[in-house]
Amino acid sequence: MSVWIGVDLGTQSVRAMAVTDSGELLGSASRPLTSHRDGPRHEQDPEQWWRELAAATTEALRDVPPERIRGVAVAATSGTILLTGPDGQALTPGLMYDDRRATAEVERVNSAGAAVWERLGYQRMQANWALPKLLWLLRDAPPGARPAHQNDFVNRRLVGHEVATDLGNALKTGVDLIDERWPYEVFDELGVPTGTLPGVVRPGSTLGTVCAEAAAITGIPAGTPVIAGTTDGCAAQLGAGAMTPGSWNSVMGTTLVLKGVTRELIHDPLGVVYSHRAPDGSWLPGGASSTGAGVLTREFAGRDLDALSAQAATRFGHAAAHVGPAVTRDIAATGRGTPGTAGTAGEPAVTYPLVSRGERFPFVAPEAEGFTLGDPADDVERYVAILRGAAFVERLCFDYLDLLGAPVDGEIVLTGGATRSAYWTRLRADVLGRPVTLRENAEPALGMAVLAAGDAGDPARMIRTREVVDPAGPRLDEAYLRFVAELERRGWLPESAAGHARERTAP
Repeated sequence: MSVWIGVDLGTQSVRAMAVTDSGELLGSASRPLTSHRDGPRHEQDPEQWWRELAAATTEALRDVPPERIRGVAVAATSGTILLTGPDGQALTPGLMYDDRRATAEVERVNSAGAAVWERLGYQRMQANWALPKLLWLLRDAPPGARPAHQNDFVNRRLVGHEVATDLGNALKTGVDLIDERWPYEVFDELGVPTGTLPGVVRPGSTLGTVCAEAAAITGIPAGTPVIAGTTDGCAAQLGAGAMTPGSWNSVMGTTLVLKGVTRELIHDPLGVVYSHRAPDGSWLPGGASSTGAGVLTREFAGRDLDALSAQAATRFGHAAAHVGPAVTRDIAATGRGTPGTAGTAGEPAVTYPLVSRGERFPFVAPEAEGFTLGDPADDVERYVAILRGAAFVERLCFDYLDLLGAPVDGEIVLTGGATRSAYWTRLRADVLGRPVTLRENAEPALGMAVLAAGDAGDPARMIRTREVVDPAGPRLDEAYLRFVAELERRGWLPESAAGHARERTAP
C-alpha cells in the first residue's frame, strides 16, 4: 500500500504525517518553531523551517518502509515571504503572514493593481499580504535577490534546484489566478524585477524529486516526487474533505474561518471573501472572521471549559436559556450595560464574540467591538451566550455567501478546537438547521498527504468521517434576527446583508 507524506509549516510548529491510501496513519511528528515579534513585525528564521521539517519527517518516517513512499507535499502560512539569493540561501528573515510593517506600500500596491484585484474579486490588498511586504523587502535588496514563499524555500531544499511556486501561496503576492500568471504590467509599475519571479503552477503539480542531500537529512527517499502544496487554510480544507461545489469547511478555533468550493469565481463588493484556485481549476472562496473561541480563553482564563459545556448541556439541552431583562452590554472592564434596541425579558442572551477590535467577515468594520444582548445570570449563561453568538456569526457568514451567489447547500464539515465540545457542535447544527460532519483527523498535514496522492489516491478512503450530527433543537430564529438587527443598528452590517439574512430566516 502506498504512503504519502504531508507537511504543514505552521506558525508555532511544523508537522509531518505519513498516510496510506486507506487513511491509516503510519507515523507523525511535530517540531516547534520560534518567532520574533516586535510591534507590527513578526519574523521567523527560514533555516529553522528546514531544520525542524527535516527532524519532523525523519521521526514520522521512522517505521515506514521507504519503498512504499510515493510523494510529499508541503503547506505553509499564507502571505509569508522572504528574499533568497540565486542559490536559494535566505537573504532575509521570513516576514510572517501577520507582519504588518508594509503599511506605506499598500496604497501603491492597490493603485497599481486596482483593475487586477477587482477582476480577481478581492478588491484590495492589506498590509499583511505578501506583495506589500515584498516591496518593503526590495528597498534594500542586493541585485539578483529573489522572492520566495515559505514552502518555496523548503521545496527548493528538497529538490536541490529552483522551483515554481503554487497559485495558493502566490495569491497574496498578486498572481493572476484567472490567467494563472504573474501580472507583469503591475509589477513593472511597482518596480518588482520580474525576471526574479518564480514560475507559477497549480497545487498538485510535480516540482521535482527529492535530491540525495535532502534525503540524507529528511529521511524521505531520494527520487520521491515533490508536489506543489498550498496555503495552510486550503490544506486544512483538503484535509476536511470539503472539495465538491457547495461543500464548506467551517473552522472554529481562536477565530472562525470558512472555506468552500464554487465552479465560478465569486466577486464580493466588500472584499471580505476572496478565492484560491483548486487543483482541478475550480475556486475555493473563503473568509476569516475576528470572532471565535479565543473569547473563551480571555473570559474564562484557567477555567475548565469542558465542565462548562457539560453544565450547559445539563441546564439547557437544546432549549434557549432563560435570562433576565435584556440589555445591550458592551464587553468592557466596567461591565456596565447600555440599553439596546432589541430583546425582552426571557429571551436568550447572545454575545458577539470578537477576539480583538474590528471585524473582517462577513462584513468589514474596523471599529467593531464585542457586546452582549441580554444579561446572563452566571458563568454558565455567559459561556452559552458566547457559544450562541459564535454560531450566529457562522450562520450569518453562510447567509452572506448565499447573497454573493455561492452555493451553500452541500456538506458542512466542522473542524477546529470548538469541535471538542459536543454541546457546541450540537448548538451549531441547530442554529444552522443543517447536519454537520466531523472528521477523525482533519488537519493541514493530512490535506497535503491527500494532495500528494493526487489521482493515485482516494480522498474518500484517506479522509475518515467520525460522526454526522443532525440538528435536534430550535434554530433560535428570533434571537438570531435580534443579533442581526443589532449589528445593522450599529452601522457594521450592511443593509443588503441584514435584509438577506432576514429573507433566508423567514418561514
